[in-house]
Amino acid sequence: MRIILSVILGFLVSAVAGKLLIPVLRALKAGQSIKEIGPTWHMTKQGTPTMGGLMFIIAVAVVLAAVGWKDLAAGRLGGLYTYVFALVFGAIGFLDDYMKVKKHENTGLTAGPKFLLQLAAAIVFTILLRNEGYLTPDLYIPFANVTFQIPWVVYMVFAAFVMVGTVNAVNITDGIDGLSSSVTVPVALFFALAASRWGRDDIGVLAAALVGGLLGFLIYNFHPAKVFMGDTGSLFMGGMVCGLAFALDMPLILILVGIIYIAETLSDIIQVAYFKATHGKRIFRMAPLHHHFEMGGWSEVKLVVVFTSVTVLFCVLAWLGILGRYPA
Repeated sequence: MRIILSVILGFLVSAVAGKLLIPVLRALKAGQSIKEIGPTWHMTKQGTPTMGGLMFIIAVAVVLAAVGWKDLAAGRLGGLYTYVFALVFGAIGFLDDYMKVKKHENTGLTAGPKFLLQLAAAIVFTILLRNEGYLTPDLYIPFANVTFQIPWVVYMVFAAFVMVGTVNAVNITDGIDGLSSSVTVPVALFFALAASRWGRDDIGVLAAALVGGLLGFLIYNFHPAKVFMGDTGSLFMGGMVCGLAFALDMPLILILVGIIYIAETLSDIIQVAYFKATHGKRIFRMAPLHHHFEMGGWSEVKLVVVFTSVTVLFCVLAWLGILGRYPA
């Protein structure tokens, strides 16, 4: 019931926040600048309000306080730690968005400072989870239902790489109306159900709040989008996805539930590497992957439906992969 309540409340708060926030963003002229190297028809989206991710960031905070207060009062703080971790990434994204809006171009924080800030957040979060007993150096292998221990120093490097990589992979997926938010709904639902099954209600409420918040946001973000989440939303969302995986001590499950994030990132890496190696040749029509299909004639709605469906299938597969961890 708490999971269902969290989804409903998250949806309502996000939907109401959108009604209030979008006019404010328009008044502040917080419009998105569109890259000229992208699909030409995306230029019609120029000026669409950005930083709409604040809707579901607010929604998750409200649910965490209203539904998760029992966990907080009992000292079960895993959900709070994960939210604050994601909020740090959201703050980095907000700074990035602010600089873009201020300069009226699609360039915000440079790669160096952004990476260092993200790396610092990942390291602090890993240490915090370890000290609070939520995280072990035992890597859980889905399907095999076994774990193997690695040295903490190695685990720290692994965790930082996975966290920063996941956050930026989610950010890359945010390229067309409703895509990253739609793909992340089943991912968050997977974590909500897993947490509930394993008695981790503090994490379950948080994940369910994200499900509801994103559904409320999609009212305004589904094609044609009235608002974009911006880096504020996409970096927060990425922080939530990897934060939930680590808070539940199963980071390797991200390979399955995050299959679209991985495919999007790999397409970008492959395209750049091949372009440089062949002095101008391309494998994809345009990277990341969603632009490849878009340039091939797929509509934004079709892309969202197909990519989300693939994510749902892999989340079901992931669920089957973890059933042996804590049998019902």
